Amino acid sequence: MIRRRSTPWLHRWSRILIAAIALLGILDTIYLTLVEWGVIKEALCPTTGFIDCNAVLNSAYAKVFGIPLSVFGFFAYAGMAALALGPLLINPQEQKALRSKMEQLTWLALFAGATAMLFFSGYLLYLMVFAIGKLCIYCLFSTVFSIALFVITLFGHTWEDIGQLFFTGIVVGMIALIGTLGVYASARTPTTTAGDTTTLGQVGSPIQNNSGSAEIALARHLTQVGAKEYGAYWCPHCHEQKELFGKEAAAEVDYVECDPKGVNPRPQLCEAAKIKGYPTWEIKGQKYEGVQSLEKLADLTGYKGPRNFKNSLPGR
Repeated sequence: MIRRRSTPWLHRWSRILIAAIALLGILDTIYLTLVEWGVIKEALCPTTGFIDCNAVLNSAYAKVFGIPLSVFGFFAYAGMAALALGPLLINPQEQKALRSKMEQLTWLALFAGATAMLFFSGYLLYLMVFAIGKLCIYCLFSTVFSIALFVITLFGHTWEDIGQLFFTGIVVGMIALIGTLGVYASARTPTTTAGDTTTLGQVGSPIQNNSGSAEIALARHLTQVGAKEYGAYWCPHCHEQKELFGKEAAAEVDYVECDPKGVNPRPQLCEAAKIKGYPTWEIKGQKYEGVQSLEKLADLTGYKGPRNFKNSLPGR
């Protein structure tokens, strides 16, 4: 009598495991999206040493076409969950052939999706380590989830055509990597090449707004009373703060560049001040995190000059 070979436990539970990991990824990306959109003020994350979630989330690499990466991650995880659970919703007794066909099709799609996510997460890890110089634990969670999804899709199913699987992985990986490099090519910040070698460093986007007399007067007043703005060249919120002042007034502000790769960096001052997020204003011994309206800065410092400011925060 020939005993029937039992199905490995990983094969029996692979789709459920994929759906469970995808659910964790969905929760992770929802949280990061709420942080990016300002619903949650800042990510609950340690900011000691190499770990600084807010530095990563405020970097120029955290958005693509103005949309937080976490939004794309949400749809990627949701797609993986749908592919994993979809065939299980088909009754095998009534539609056995349909379920079998859907399982085969979705397995290849799951492998392709997991491969693309693996390559994309790997590149994001590279950016955190070598471009930003900080790590975000929530982004690391996502990387671990992507690796787990790839391993389960690879070993949680009996693949009959290994050649097709290998070819699919190579093609999808190349497309994901080339596409990622193309998208992020525009996110890399330029380096100044002017003759002033004392200011060489990476710079953010140029300031578009011009300053009025009120903005310039306020900026000079802030410097006179010892107010400091701590920021980083890649921080989009820091750029938003500069746009409120305009290019002329922004040059008058006592701005402290916290990233060692930026222009005239002073990271030691940022460490001494225990800056956790960008931008942060230090006024009369108190710290104010986030973009501040010019009116609020004027009130906090007792500014008595003109207040016909040209620019304001969105929605105000």
